[in-house]
Amino acid sequence: MANERYTEDHEWVRISGDIATCGISDYAQEQLGDVVYVELPEIGRIVSAKDEIAVVESVKAASDIYAPVSGEVVAINDAVEEDPETVNRDALGKGWLFKIKLTDAGEADELMDEASYEDFVQGLDE
Repeated sequence: MANERYTEDHEWVRISGDIATCGISDYAQEQLGDVVYVELPEIGRIVSAKDEIAVVESVKAASDIYAPVSGEVVAINDAVEEDPETVNRDALGKGWLFKIKLTDAGEADELMDEASYEDFVQGLDE
């Protein structure tokens, strides 16, 4: 059972208490191709939803990653900096990018659930 919420920019967020774990969707990593570099935010950075927060580079392109929710960056996934292909192998699991301590838990309610996101992505491929 997935409990992720998604943005139109293909970021996902999974809320546990007041912590949001964030990454990019499987669709996004497929579109990017082989991820070769990930630049993560600094711990302690305060972000608002939709702020540029990270960069993922692939053999095809560099893509800005936007904060899906507002708050303070409290953790980053060093493993994806050391092995960027983790994002390709497990985008919704071990390929998470950063964690944000929420300032407004209600923001996630405004994002798409999995079914809505799948419909959104299908519309892009048509």
